[in-house]
Amino acid sequence: MTNAKARTAALITPVGQEAQEEARALAVDGRTGKAVRRLRRGSWLKRGPAREALELLVDGQVLPTSSGQALDALRRLDAPLVVELTALLDDGQQIAAVKLLRERTGIDLAGGYHLVLELSARPGTE
Repeated sequence: MTNAKARTAALITPVGQEAQEEARALAVDGRTGKAVRRLRRGSWLKRGPAREALELLVDGQVLPTSSGQALDALRRLDAPLVVELTALLDDGQQIAAVKLLRERTGIDLAGGYHLVLELSARPGTE
């Protein structure tokens, strides 16, 4: 997975607020490995995206904590992809939408599935 995909996956995968705070504190203490493991345990992040997520947290960014926030982040990052996903959902192709999302962003299966479900529930929200 490229760094761009890992960063995108980190930006669109929900991570609980508690996990974010604990990981940030661990990283500040120099315990990067534990911080990455904490993020993975508190989300669907794979190893590469979890490392990217930790970098984002250390830089002061906040990660999404819900599928709704993750969808909003995806809309900001790649609006054309959201249009493609919406078209697939309109055609009843949910599995194809999940596959496309995973291919383009590097998000894992569970995260992609939940994000596609969120999009199908809120298709026109901007």
